[in-house]
Amino acid sequence: MKKKVTIFILLFIVVAFGGAMYYLYQKNAEDPVVYETETPTTENIVKKTVATGSILPLEEVLIKPNISGVIEEIYVEGGDYVKSGDLICLIKVVPNLNALNDARNAIDEAKIGLDDQLRNLERQKNLFSKGVISKVDLERAQVAYDQAKQAFGAANKRFDIVKTGTTQGYGNAANTQIRATVSGMVLEVPVEVGNQVIESNTFNEGTTIAAIADVDKMIFEGKVDESEVGKIKEDLPLEITVGAIENAVFKAVLDYIAPKGKAENGAIQFEIKGTLQKQDSVFIRAGLSANASIILARADSVLAVKEALVQFDGKTKKPFVEVETGDQQFERRDIELGISDGINVEVKSGISKSDKIKVWNAIKADEFAQN
Repeated sequence: MKKKVTIFILLFIVVAFGGAMYYLYQKNAEDPVVYETETPTTENIVKKTVATGSILPLEEVLIKPNISGVIEEIYVEGGDYVKSGDLICLIKVVPNLNALNDARNAIDEAKIGLDDQLRNLERQKNLFSKGVISKVDLERAQVAYDQAKQAFGAANKRFDIVKTGTTQGYGNAANTQIRATVSGMVLEVPVEVGNQVIESNTFNEGTTIAAIADVDKMIFEGKVDESEVGKIKEDLPLEITVGAIENAVFKAVLDYIAPKGKAENGAIQFEIKGTLQKQDSVFIRAGLSANASIILARADSVLAVKEALVQFDGKTKKPFVEVETGDQQFERRDIELGISDGINVEVKSGISKSDKIKVWNAIKADEFAQN
């Protein structure tokens, strides 16, 4: 029995030894690890952040009536160019009964006063002809009569204005004729013939009849996240891309950054504005959605490598790369980095354009030979 146990143990030792030797042989027979290399390139590196927004006119003027009524005629439509003073629409006044009644009563009162002053003037003239009163008394009566006559005329004009919105002698100043207050393009006319409009006053902003803007002066208006607002400043260049206009980039300058952010969807957003440079060949419609690339830094024709090739020392945190010195032999080179666009990074010193830099993607020798 002991002899069998001894033989079994010896066989187990022999098998285990053979297995170990086979494993070591297989490990030594594996293909060696090969590292690819890449050389630095000359790149234009732009560091930027992106804001979303829309294209809007620099100044948009809303035309509102100064009298309530019903739209009788409209003379313009969206896309028309108008000059300051051009007629936009005509309003037919719908008189207020209380105001109309008050105006009628004012005429009656003014007529009573005028008749009274006329009788007094005739009486004073008769007395003056008899030498009873002085000329001063007669002149006072004449002035009182003239004032009553003026009040009667004003009451009639007030009645006409309440009833029709205008009166004789006012011509183009009639407030039933709505005119453009600025020159530019009519962006929209949100009313139609027959619509009732409300006058603009202290208690009501009034009905918008038309929106007019100078489309040669457009701005980008967008928002940036609070994580990005600390990186930007005024006067930085912008590159505007509009989704509706393909293969076109519009230049702009960042003019405004809101001093206060607003909470939107759980994040703080800051409003920004940038003035677009005038475009003679491309018409940009107001309200188009757009993206603005804010150029934080730029370096043209500089030596650059991919960010994936850069390593950082665990202790000093300084950047370095591994440069090939022989066949699959590499040495460490400390480098000085510049700006990065997230893919390529500028290398100010430490390597040359002819250096081959180690890529951290180990492959087998047979795969390398196939490539």
